[in-house]
This record gives sequence, C-alpha cells and structure tokens, in this order.
Amino acid sequence: MSSLRQSALEQVIKGHEDKKVSHYNGKRITAIFNSHVFTERLMREYLSDEAYKSLMNSRKNGTKVERRVADQIASGMKAWAEERGVTHYTHWFQPLTGTTAEKHDSFFTIKSDGTAIELFDGDTLIQQEPDASSFPNGGIRATFEARGYTAWDPSSPAFIMESGFGKTLCIPTIFIAYNGESLDYKAPLIKSAAALDKAAVDVCHYFDKNVSKVNVTLGWEQEYFLVDEAIANARPDLVMCGRTLVGHPPAKGQQLDDHYFGSIPDRVFAFMQDYEQEAYKLGIPLRTRHNEVAPSQFECAPIFEEVNIAVDHNTLLMDIMSKVAKRHKLMVLLHEKPFAGVNGSGKHNNWSLSTDTGVNLLSPGKTPRTNLMFLTFFVNAIKAVHDYADLLRGAIASASNDHRLGANEAPPAIISVYLGKYLSEVLDEVETRVNDNFTEQDEVLLKLDIHKHIPEVLMDNTDRNRTSPFAFTGNKFEFRAVGSSANCASPMTVLNTMMAETLKQFKKDVDSLIEKGDKKEVAIMHVLRKYITTSKKIRFEGDNYSDEWAAEAKKRGLSNFKTTPEALDVFVSKMAKDLFTSNGIYSERELDARHEIMLEDYVKKVQIEARIIGNLATNHILPAAVKYQNILMENVKSLKDLGIDETGYKAQLNLVKVIGKHIQSLNDNVEAMIAARKVANNETDMHKRADLYCNTIKNLFEEIRYPADKLELIVDNSLWPLPTYHEMLYFG
Repeated sequence: MSSLRQSALEQVIKGHEDKKVSHYNGKRITAIFNSHVFTERLMREYLSDEAYKSLMNSRKNGTKVERRVADQIASGMKAWAEERGVTHYTHWFQPLTGTTAEKHDSFFTIKSDGTAIELFDGDTLIQQEPDASSFPNGGIRATFEARGYTAWDPSSPAFIMESGFGKTLCIPTIFIAYNGESLDYKAPLIKSAAALDKAAVDVCHYFDKNVSKVNVTLGWEQEYFLVDEAIANARPDLVMCGRTLVGHPPAKGQQLDDHYFGSIPDRVFAFMQDYEQEAYKLGIPLRTRHNEVAPSQFECAPIFEEVNIAVDHNTLLMDIMSKVAKRHKLMVLLHEKPFAGVNGSGKHNNWSLSTDTGVNLLSPGKTPRTNLMFLTFFVNAIKAVHDYADLLRGAIASASNDHRLGANEAPPAIISVYLGKYLSEVLDEVETRVNDNFTEQDEVLLKLDIHKHIPEVLMDNTDRNRTSPFAFTGNKFEFRAVGSSANCASPMTVLNTMMAETLKQFKKDVDSLIEKGDKKEVAIMHVLRKYITTSKKIRFEGDNYSDEWAAEAKKRGLSNFKTTPEALDVFVSKMAKDLFTSNGIYSERELDARHEIMLEDYVKKVQIEARIIGNLATNHILPAAVKYQNILMENVKSLKDLGIDETGYKAQLNLVKVIGKHIQSLNDNVEAMIAARKVANNETDMHKRADLYCNTIKNLFEEIRYPADKLELIVDNSLWPLPTYHEMLYFG
C-alpha cells in the first residue's frame, strides 16, 4: 500500500482526539452573537452623536460619510477594537478570485519626532490601495498599471476576526480600479440592490405611499462535504482541484437514503458546534444544520438578512469552516461535485423583497389591495426570469458547477420557474378572466383567495419542486441552481438588476394606461395579464430532470447552455449591455472584462485538472498497475516452471492481459490529452481556448478515468496508491 495512503488510514484507524467543544460554554447563543461585530449599539457607545447620526444616515439612505466625521468613526472603532486585544486592521474585500482578500496593517506608527503611537484615522478607514493588476481584471489594469483602491462600505459592519493567537479588525470594502471600474463582487451587488430599491418603491406607491425603501433579502443554504484531513491530503486531486478526478464509486453510495437527516456523527457534530460559535461571534445568524443526501455531505442555513450583509456572511462562513476544519483534522470540500456517482453540493439562494413598512412583497395578503400588490411583484419576478433567463444561467456558470447542473441531483441548465398548483391556477384565472370589460369593482378576482385551497395544518401556498432551478416557495423565490463554491453576489446582482428593469417597464406600461383614462387597479390588472401571457413559456410544474422536459423546453424556445463557455457569452450580448449600463451596474468595459475573467478562470481550472489527472495516471496509477502486473507474471512464470498446466494459471494470465489493456488505454489517452493541451495553450483567443478545454480536453478526462477506475478494482489493494471512495466517504 502507498506509504501516504497507509499513513493516512493508520491515523484514522487510531482515531483522532476530537476537539472538545462544550455547549457554548453554558452560554446561550444570544450571549455570544455579534460579540465580535461593531454593532449599532456599540456605535452609539463609542461614537459621538454627530458621527453616529452620520453613519446611520449613510447605512439607511446611502449618503456619503464626510472625511471629517470619518476621523471620529475611525477613532471610536479603534478604541472598541483595542479593548478586545486587536493590534492590526485590514480592508476585507471580495475580488474576482472567488475568495476573500486582506492585507493587515498595524495601528502602530512613528511620528516625525520619533514618538511611537497607535493611530487609525478617517483616511485609513475610508480608503486603501492594493495592487489592482495582481487580481483578475480582464485587461482593465496592465501589469505596470498597479493602482487600485479599496473603499469602505459603511452598510456592512466592521468585525474582529480571530486567527491563531491574533485578532484583526476587518473593514468590509469594495474594490475598484484606478479609474473607478469595479473589480469585485460587492460593488455591483450594492448598485443592483439600490436600483431595485428605487424601482420597487416607485411601484409600491401604487398601493402604499408610506413605503420609502425596499430591501432585498437573501437566505442562503450552504452544502458541503467533510473528509478526514489525512486521507484528503493523500489525494492530490482533492488538494489541488477540490474534487476527485479518478476513483471508482463505492458499492454503497446514497441509494439507501439513510444519510439524509440522519444522526450527525460525533466528530462532525463537534466541528459544527465549533464553526457555529465562530460564526455567531461575527453575527452570522445560523439556524439549521443537518446531514445531506450524499454520504459525508452536510448543510447549514441562516436566518434571512439584507442581501449585502448575507453575501458577506456567506463568504465569511466558507472561510471560517475551512479554518475550523483544520482544528478537527478535517477538510471541507465546497466544490460542486467532489465525488462521481453521488450528489453534488449547491447553495440555494432564497430571494425576497421587503418594505420598510414591514411587508414582504412576495407574501400573499388577505385583502384585495395587498393581494394585488403581491400579484404585481410576483408576476414581475416571473417576467424578469422569462426575459433574462440566459443571464441567470450565465450567473451560475463555472467549471465546477458544470459537473452538477443537470446531473439528476440539481436543476438542469434550462432556466424555468415553478409556482405550484394553486398559484398557477391564480395566474391562469387572471389571464383568462381579465378582459377589456374588467372594472375596479370586480372584487371576485382581486380577492384571489389563495388561502382557501390550503388545509389548516399547512402554512405554505405552494408545494416544493426540488428539480426546479427557480421555484416559488411561499414568500420567496428559491434559486436552486447556484453552486456551493460560488459567491452569492453574482447571481444576486443579475437577479436584482433584471427585476429592477422589469419593474421600471411595468410602471411605464401602467402609467401609459392611466394616462389614457384607465383606473389604476384596472391598468395594473391589464398589464399583469399581458405579462402573464408573454412569460408563460418559462413556467414549468413537472420534473425538470426528465428528458421530456428538455424536449419540451426546446419546443418552447428556451435556452439549454450545458457548458460554461457558451453560457458566459450572454454577458457580452447587446441585451446584457443594455440592461446593466442603463441601470448603472456595469459599464460595457466592465462587462467585457468580467467575461474575459470568467473565461480565463474556466480555462485555468480545467488546465489544472488536466495536469493533475495526467500526473495521477502517470506517477501513481500506472506504476501500481505495472507492479501488480509484474507480480502476476512472476506468479505465472513460477507455476509454469513447476510444470503446472496453463489451466492452473489461466485467471492470472487473463488478469495480466486485462491490466495491460487498461495500462495501454490509460497511457494513450494521457498522451492525447497532453497533445490537445498544447494546441489549446497556443490559441491566443480566450474564447476559442475555453472551447478547446471544454469540448476536447475535458472530454478526455473520462477516457482517462475509465481505465484508471477499472484498474482500482483489479490491482492489489495493498499496492493501490490513492485513498478510495470507500475510505474518503466512510472513514473518520
């Protein structure tokens, strides 16, 4: 057995001493929640009235904080942090690498007279200067054009991150180039939420003039796998790619459905408690934990939050989980498809809208007025998905998510909307009953008594369809196709922007009818009827996994982009550029840059996988196979020398031939892949290079994997160099 694999298994068999985590040290969750966050209560305590009011006004109304006041805020923030043992600060941001970034500086400085002091002023709080050319920028910054800026986001509170024996004050920021173009996920997200806020408030005024703000809310569900760290480290593909590139599925996978919602293993439970406590300190409102469908797969989910904060918290949590896992000698796998043959991981994004008057705009009401308001936002959301489905697909495209989408475990690449039986009937009723004679007094239709269909024991007005990529689930839409490793900001930015644009058009259409003499309610219903009719093809109530739906979707003219390169092209289409530029989210140059960044990211990830699978085949699997083949041949030779008839070693001879066949196939396909990589790497056009990696090189992975996995079943287990699926999914 390979020494690394053997060592890993010995560690697991001996057992790890789990980190002993008491039940929150006897404290309630509320006692530690937000303990490391500069909350509004602490702001009131540490800031002057002027500074506090300025900051609150900025957070609620989006106004700028004056530099003079920023000095006061920085002073109060520093005092709070130092009382908790903090010595350094960082601008914490989310560049287009898919991870977070931070550069730590100390409060320590020396004055001109040589006096050492602790200093943190408003200029330092508001702005810092990382190297913009060293992060993905799509050509916006050349190597010699290094200047870029991080700028404080007052709407997201500062927090203290503990790492090892140190504490750092983290200030959430956006990241922009020298010329102001965004190079991160946060800046476009904030812009999209502001655009949707304005458009939604304008429409809300048809129903309630008291609404002055509409917040986008997000509740994400994070799925992940856990593997023993020693076993994972013996797999180069897991360490470098986050997924297994070879490996035969175990006899027992998830077919018995016994892992889902099952008893949480003690070691995993200790890990969960540990990362939950770290998350609560940072204000991440985790609520749910459970076993997921696949073996060694789990999930956590929080309470809904404002979208910008929710994205920050999810990004933070992924970092926290990875760090805490090391304390428990575990590795967290956030890749969408770490293991072939078992379910992959997603990150369902539950999206909704709420007003500052306390109304969830996607929750059906009990009066004609509130029902009509719900119906307005409900139908506009469906219309937005219909008009911009390709953008939603592009927003979730990645090399890793390609392995999960459409794999009979996740929604397909075809974007559709699920409403449920009763709400579908409501829309059908509106579509068929509203006509030119509709009047404001038609209370039968306006009441839309959705609740009359529901038994008293149920709370929801719709079933759930786990196969749908975009499903209405009671008072929110659940975007189920988002990948587990993704930054939620990307799909949320697209969703917010397309909804803002649809609401803007809705208001124009309604106002046009009102100007022609229609009553407000009549005008609204006529426009809704039109939207219901024109967006009907995006609605689907059945099994999205089925081949029948793929055929039906094609008849309806719905797109089915199965790979990332083709899905990403939508971002440089006229439709996308018109949408994003008109709403002030991206410039055309920013869209071109992001398209280039995403294509390059795809190429690099597949390129890394190609190098690793070639290395595994050549340096790990082939030597083990050849060694076992030699053992068999020595056995045959010995038996033959003893004069034993061929029938006495026929099985061994057959194995030698089978192994030889697989060795040759493995070697030939690796060589073919290397040759294909050389061709692709010489292609200067990034889109053509991405196509080659997608449609030629990646296809050879399965050709390499097949003989490798067959050899795993044949070669002596003591010689096999890589931990098996059985060991990764069930050991530890």
